[in-house]
Amino acid sequence: MRQLLVAAFLSSAIFSYAGGVFNVTDFGAKGDGKTLDSPAINAAIEAAVADGGGQVFLPAGTFLSGSIRLKSNIELHLSPGCVILAAPAEMKAYDDSEEWGDFPQYQDGGHTFFHNSLIWAESQENISISGFGMIDGEGLTRKDTERAGNLQGGSIGTGDKAIALKQCRRVTLRDFTVYRGGHFAVIMTGCDISTLDNLTIDTNRDGIDIDCCKYMTVTNCKVNTPHDDAIVLKSSYALKKPVLCEHIAVTNCNVTGYKCGSLLDGSYIPEKVNWVCGRFKLGTESNGGYRNISLSNCTFNYSSGLAFEEVDQGIMENITVSNITMSHVHHYPIYITTGCRNRGPKEVTRKSSARDIQISNIVADDCDSLCSIIVTGMPDEPVRNIWLNNIRLQFRGGGAKELVNKDYREQETNYPEPKFAGETPAYGLYARHVVGLNADNLTFTYDRPEFRPAVVLDDVRDSKIIDIHAPTEPGVEKIVMFNCENVEI
Repeated sequence: MRQLLVAAFLSSAIFSYAGGVFNVTDFGAKGDGKTLDSPAINAAIEAAVADGGGQVFLPAGTFLSGSIRLKSNIELHLSPGCVILAAPAEMKAYDDSEEWGDFPQYQDGGHTFFHNSLIWAESQENISISGFGMIDGEGLTRKDTERAGNLQGGSIGTGDKAIALKQCRRVTLRDFTVYRGGHFAVIMTGCDISTLDNLTIDTNRDGIDIDCCKYMTVTNCKVNTPHDDAIVLKSSYALKKPVLCEHIAVTNCNVTGYKCGSLLDGSYIPEKVNWVCGRFKLGTESNGGYRNISLSNCTFNYSSGLAFEEVDQGIMENITVSNITMSHVHHYPIYITTGCRNRGPKEVTRKSSARDIQISNIVADDCDSLCSIIVTGMPDEPVRNIWLNNIRLQFRGGGAKELVNKDYREQETNYPEPKFAGETPAYGLYARHVVGLNADNLTFTYDRPEFRPAVVLDDVRDSKIIDIHAPTEPGVEKIVMFNCENVEI
């Protein structure tokens, strides 16, 4: 009798689950890599919506697709062996970009338009993409193409983002792979209460862009971006108002800058890059700013390091970073700056600001000799309350002695990237326009002879620099200060 009851329960459970699953092949999808399957996928989504929600199931196969419109209460499930393959531009398979109106466009088109993407959703809730399948953006462009089209809405035939979500709530992205994700592999703008977990992204531009979002976790992700940012938080004017990006936790992630595709195939080929690859970044779009951000337990390899850039009149505060390892660091390991690019409404007159940033337990080897740790504010708005603790960096070395007196450029309206400012006056730590710098237990080493000081402080006040372990060449001072007040060494 008990066995009959158990069997009846299992039968009922299976029937109930099957009733909420919508297999795209039942709606005409072929999965042969030749037939355009996005109409069938969208039909399955609409059927699930009409049924109150459910799982839209893609079995193994290659589903050639244009725009897929994700809706509330829908899980798009990519089974193992499933590939959603982005259609080429000549198929005209992507939705028109939405209308923007007469409001000034302060951000680039990739942050302005969402509908001309491979998978997109706007103002939806309780949505997810899951499973161990793949999204292959072969037919997507990595360029910001919308500026060439009609900014009032329209299409030039291309899709430029793999996944684009705007003003959605309760979003879950889990387990799948994105290969060649176009301009953005994943962009989420104005989304709240979201989880990104166990994603593998091997792409030719940005990996994960989180813009104007809050209450989000990014965990266990592998992000390979040899030509742009890996995991980046932004705070643009894409919602036509400044919105903070806040309450974001990123942990247990791997960031790399290998040749696109070589993370997935296991060849791990270091890519020759220009001025950016990999990295975890706040910015540059920063109209609202960043607050309550945590980064922990991550590894970086053949990548730039940490870049915290507030240059568009927002705030940057309550940021913690801990337990990070880096190898083969491109350009800089740690970069904190404010500036006055002010890409936003002219009537906004507040200054960018940064305060209460703590970075600890960092180990990095083979760091580019271009840059030390950089912490720079503005003359009339210094960066405040910065903690650097338990940091060990090994640099390539080779800096010239005269660099200590270099007139290192002020950020002002310049694009905030150290490459364009050139070599820093110090090889280990360069700080300018800072109040409340607390550096403790820093170890710097170098491979080639280094004739710059380990530390250069310029216009630094009310600060404490203790327990610095750093070699210097004969006749080179370890710590040099200009225009400093109340600094304890």
